[in-house]
Amino acid sequence: MSSDPALGMVEVPTRRIVSLAASAFVVLAAEPLFVLVDTAVVGHLGRVPLAALGAAGTVMTVLAVLGSTLEYGTTGRAARYYGAGRREAAVNEGVQASWLALAIGLLAVLVGQLVARPVVQAVTGGAGPVADAATEWLRVAILGLPGILIVLAGNGWLRGVQDTRTPVRIVVVANVLSALASPLLVYPAGLGLTGSAIANVLAQWVGAALCLRAIRAEGVPLAPAWPVMRAQLVVSRDLVIRALAFQAAYLTAAGAAGRMGAAQLAAHQIGLQLWQFIALLLDSFAIAAQALVGAALGGGAVAAAKSTAWRVSRYGLVAGVVFAVIMAAGWYLIPALFTSDAGVREQAHVLWPWLVAMMPVAGIVFALDGVLLGAGDNAFIRTITVVSALGGFVPLCLLAVWLDWGLSGVWAGLAAFIGVRFVGMVWRTRSGRWLVVGEQR
Repeated sequence: MSSDPALGMVEVPTRRIVSLAASAFVVLAAEPLFVLVDTAVVGHLGRVPLAALGAAGTVMTVLAVLGSTLEYGTTGRAARYYGAGRREAAVNEGVQASWLALAIGLLAVLVGQLVARPVVQAVTGGAGPVADAATEWLRVAILGLPGILIVLAGNGWLRGVQDTRTPVRIVVVANVLSALASPLLVYPAGLGLTGSAIANVLAQWVGAALCLRAIRAEGVPLAPAWPVMRAQLVVSRDLVIRALAFQAAYLTAAGAAGRMGAAQLAAHQIGLQLWQFIALLLDSFAIAAQALVGAALGGGAVAAAKSTAWRVSRYGLVAGVVFAVIMAAGWYLIPALFTSDAGVREQAHVLWPWLVAMMPVAGIVFALDGVLLGAGDNAFIRTITVVSALGGFVPLCLLAVWLDWGLSGVWAGLAAFIGVRFVGMVWRTRSGRWLVVGEQR
């Protein structure tokens, strides 16, 4: 029997979608808002620190996103158990994901300390002031990686059981504390770029502690269970490949921008942070879809799953149009908020039309991504991501360097990445092949 009467309906109530999306919106907005504040704080230190933050931040994002496969896998598995009326089993997915997050995070810290400099130099194009500053920032910031992964695991199971309040409390407390600490550590404390890294670590471990407290409050057994962890790793396999394709593309883009000059890399950092910020906000509908579709299929409500898929797509389109209008209106003002360097602002204006144009289509893509993730259609998501990244994004970035297209070429690659995924996601959703019912796919 379903744990939620709404799942027996042909159509999930709009208020349920809005409630989940609003909660996800706050959670998703908090971290990139802190990154944007951090970028603005560091941006006024000068061109080199901002470029260094862009290079090191890209590497840090790669490590974190690879761990985010636990989040997506946990949400889907927990949502199906929740829809089938088995809350304890759903929470246990979070317990085991947290153990995996801690183990993976500690290993990544060790490896990251060893390879920080060569990896950063690969992004920046070689040794120099930018690479030196980026390496210093990365070696501090990476200490918070286990905390990042524990928070991702926590978000996964909390979304799966459709808890809309706890994730908001956790993320607000952690990131407000860190947003206050960043400018204080960078300027009055005199720590400069290193102060930014310390503020990051502070937020990540505070969030992790709050997530672990939420698990303890559920009263479920906390011992590691290898069979469950092994099943999570199997589910995450395709998502890891998907994440690697994402990060190969974004690293290639950062590397291409870095070889064009410090102004281009700094502008790319501003544009990328704004893109990722808005992408995460658009993802709020995807997360609502993931939780609702997973729970609906877990409870056997196929009609509710199909209806939810197309409704969140429409909501995503509307949100994408709204953000496109806002960014178009802020063509001059927004880059000026992040840097006083005229050269960096000029390069930001080069990429701006691409940033604006992608948003409406991206709203649909991200919503359908959540639908298919909730359904556990991971193999298809893996394939379409790899094809669009390696067949569109990466080649255009490389051509941008080779043919001297500048940042416009790099961002044309990102637009191709979104366009190919859009075609594939719409086709797959219309096919209905993702509609598989049961506690687990």
